[in-house]
Amino acid sequence: MTKQERVQIIINRLNRLYPKPDIPLNHVNDFTLLVAVILSAQCTDKKVNEITPKLFKLASTPQQLAELGQPKIFELIKEIGLAKTKSIHLSKMSAIIEESFYGKIPNNFKDLESLPGVGHKTASVIMAQAFNIPSFPIDTHIHRLSQRWGLTNGQSVKQTEKDLKKLFPILLWNKLHLQIIYYGREHCTARGCDGTVCDICREIYPKRKQPVKTRKA
Repeated sequence: MTKQERVQIIINRLNRLYPKPDIPLNHVNDFTLLVAVILSAQCTDKKVNEITPKLFKLASTPQQLAELGQPKIFELIKEIGLAKTKSIHLSKMSAIIEESFYGKIPNNFKDLESLPGVGHKTASVIMAQAFNIPSFPIDTHIHRLSQRWGLTNGQSVKQTEKDLKKLFPILLWNKLHLQIIYYGREHCTARGCDGTVCDICREIYPKRKQPVKTRKA
């Protein structure tokens, strides 16, 4: 089976399972999506969704979050990992957006990645889901599954993103990154599959017997 044949099987299966995947982080507008994505670093989406309602009730715009201030932000998010650092980033980030970008989230990678707490993955999520600009955010699930499916060697997250963008049609990127995340959480999990168990792994590699050793992101 060629790599492109595997790609088509993956697309077909994911479309059947997740025809219209929702963004797993609760939010009320594009700015709160950015906040939620920043909070999700090294933290589960479930935990983020538990703490953001109180935060967003008080502050759902850059101006409101900047006025809330770092100490109050910390108190509201202290249950999640790296809360102190994230509260500092959110306070500075919201002030910069309000002062330098007139309260609007920038819609390009350069400006997004200049914001405190916003790396390439976070910027990619915002470009894809807030602005509908084709991007392919790579998280741990996508990095792991791409190796199990023989789509990349997993040398780095940057290489995985580059390889997937070459293999999948650009119009599918924004949807695919959500589909693969859901599949990685529900079917091809870190411990539940080793490249020989889930339906997609078994279909695209029917003769595979040995577990696939994957490189971590």
